[in-house]
Amino acid sequence: MSLPNINTKKRGFKHLTERERYQLEILVKEKKSPKEIAAALGRHRRTIEREIARGTVRMLNSDLTYKDSYCADAGQRKYEQAASNKGAGLKIGHDHKLAAHIEKRIIKDKYSPDAVIGEIRAKGLKFETEICTKTLYNYIDKGIFANITNKDLPVKRHKKKGSYKRVRVAQKNLRGTSIEERPAHIEKREEYGHWEMDCVVGKRGGSGAALLVLTERVTRQEIIRKMPDKTQESVKQVLDQLERRYGERFPGSFKTITVDNGTEFLDSKGLETSVIDPEKQRFKLYYAHPYSSWERGTNENANKLIRRFIPKGTDIGKLNHKDIQRIEDWMNNYPRRIHGYRTPKEMAA
Repeated sequence: MSLPNINTKKRGFKHLTERERYQLEILVKEKKSPKEIAAALGRHRRTIEREIARGTVRMLNSDLTYKDSYCADAGQRKYEQAASNKGAGLKIGHDHKLAAHIEKRIIKDKYSPDAVIGEIRAKGLKFETEICTKTLYNYIDKGIFANITNKDLPVKRHKKKGSYKRVRVAQKNLRGTSIEERPAHIEKREEYGHWEMDCVVGKRGGSGAALLVLTERVTRQEIIRKMPDKTQESVKQVLDQLERRYGERFPGSFKTITVDNGTEFLDSKGLETSVIDPEKQRFKLYYAHPYSSWERGTNENANKLIRRFIPKGTDIGKLNHKDIQRIEDWMNNYPRRIHGYRTPKEMAA
């Protein structure tokens, strides 16, 4: 059976413009019928009838009587209001339990939106609604959550990945072993025990205290220790304490450490020498190139997380052991996307 009158072409609809509404108002005042107005504007009669119904308002006459009349401004206002309400409903809907969980994780526990969603999926947490990371970011942008804004997020930016500049030779550190000599297999992150190390400094003019931060390249395990100052002696003292604490496990847990060329790290021989047996080398120290922070990217990213708890300008000397331990525990229990949202503590176990 042939159907010659079938039209498979998609119909094109065009909404009335604000200009057309003002033209319609004039024609209504001229007592034109909907059919005549439709012909004048090149619209369907039902379109005109619906628009007149939408834009008709009750107006007060000078004799205090009322008259129903079409108003272009009223029609345009109702049209714009209806347009703003278009779109799919919120996926989170009335799932207050999920909303409360998200707010707790982001505000109290300082999780990123991706970490929140990743943890829910990794642990199989059950809620009425399921949303993705992008949707959660969109909700935060639109102010859907009463208590969450972009200020609560660790990083919120859209920036292209920068290109690396050429590396430079460390003219002031020619005795240290360059990262160029570091075995290639370390770059693959397949073996535990290779760390990156840096210092987080406090308020200028404050107590001078600093944090020594060590980040394991495979698991992202974090060790944070407070130092009275940012000196070679203080760095060596922390490493000596770690060697004593780990005991026989130290050589297997700390095989290499990569640092920058800061003055606190320049005593490579002193830092590498075992405090238990001065005749032995406890680990191998490698130096990144100057102005090449990406060569210690894992450590740099960890420092950004630490700054969420210790903003620049904070006097680190005023922080006690419990404060530092709380930050270390948080970082070691923070789910990471790179590990399928398992935590560094779980990866290092």
